[in-house]
Amino acid sequence: MAQQSLFYCGMTAHEPAILLDALPTELATPQLSDYDRFIVFFSGGKDSVACFLWLLEQGVPVEKIELHHHLVDGREGSTLMDWPVTTDYCTKFAAAFGVRISFSWKEGGFEREMLREEAPTAPVHFYTQSGEKRQIGGKGPLGTRRKFPQVSADLSVRWCSSYLKIGVGEAYIVNDPVFRQGKTLVLTGERAEESSARARYKTFEPHRSDNRDGAKVKRWVDVFRAVHAWKEAAVWDIMRKYGVNPHPAYHLGLSRTSCMACIFGSPQQWAMLKTYMPRHFRSIADYETEFGTTIKRGASVDQVAAKGTAPELDPHWLAIAMGTEFAPPIRLDPAAWALPLGAFGESGGPT
Repeated sequence: MAQQSLFYCGMTAHEPAILLDALPTELATPQLSDYDRFIVFFSGGKDSVACFLWLLEQGVPVEKIELHHHLVDGREGSTLMDWPVTTDYCTKFAAAFGVRISFSWKEGGFEREMLREEAPTAPVHFYTQSGEKRQIGGKGPLGTRRKFPQVSADLSVRWCSSYLKIGVGEAYIVNDPVFRQGKTLVLTGERAEESSARARYKTFEPHRSDNRDGAKVKRWVDVFRAVHAWKEAAVWDIMRKYGVNPHPAYHLGLSRTSCMACIFGSPQQWAMLKTYMPRHFRSIADYETEFGTTIKRGASVDQVAAKGTAPELDPHWLAIAMGTEFAPPIRLDPAAWALPLGAFGESGGPT
C-alpha cells in the first residue's frame, strides 16, 4: 500500500459543505426500533463520532447508547503506541453528551502482545454493564511474535487490529450476560471512501459475536457501518452541527486519529514522531533492531522518517495531545466551529 502524507491545510471557506439531509437514504436502515441497545465502537476519531451523532439524528435516546473504547496500550504500564490524551478525550466526550462509556483492553496492551515469546496471548479485561470486573482468556496455546504488526490488509500479520480491537470487543459482548437479552446493534465507522477494501465491506450484517440461533445461549447482535457511504465532508458537517471539538490529532494536522505511532504512518508522520515524540520513536526503532524485522518492508522507521519532513506543530495542541487530560471543551458553539488543520488530508491507514 502506498504511503501518503497525513498533513494538509484543509478546506477553504469557499468550499461547500455537504448537507446532512443529502446523505444516502439507505443509511436509515436497519430498523432501529428493533434494537434494545446500541454500542458504538468508539476510537475518538471523526468517523466513530459521526456514528454516535447519526444515532442522535435518528432520535435514539442516549440511555440506549453506549460508547465502547479499546485501550490499545492496555490499562496501565505501556505507553508505546497510542496518543496519551485519547482515553480522557473519549471519557470527556461521553460526559459532554451524557452517554455511557465502557472500556476493554488486553492485559499489557500492544507492547506485551508484541513481546510474546512462547507464551499465551494475554487475557482481556472489561467491566460488565452491572459493574463487575471480568477477565477472559490468558490460558491459550503458546506462541511467539517478537515483531511489530506488518503493513498489510491481512489481519493475521497486521495483528494489532485483530488482537487489540476486534478480539477484545468480541470478548466484551460474548461475556457480558446483558447481551443475551433483546437485540444489540453495534456501530463501526469504516467508510468506503477510505480504501477499496473498505468499499467492499457489507454495510449491515450479523456481528461476529452473534449467536441468535444458539441452542443454549442466544445472543442477537448485528453490526451496522452507519457512515460507510459518507464522504469526509459529511462527517465534518455533522461534527460542525453538534459543535464537536475534534481529537487533538486533527488539530495537529493529521487526517486520521489512529495510534500516534500507527504502523501505516507516512514519512511525514514518522518524522513528526522522531522530532516531537523522540522517546516513543526511539523505543520503536530499538525494537526493530532487536527483532531484526522492520515495520515496513525494506526500511526501518529511521529510514522512513528520513524521507519525510516534520511539520511545525502547534505547541498548544501538542501539549494537550501528549498529556493525559483533555481540558478544552468537547462542545463548541457551532457558529464558531472551524475545520481542524487535518481535515481533507491525504490519509494513509488500514485497508
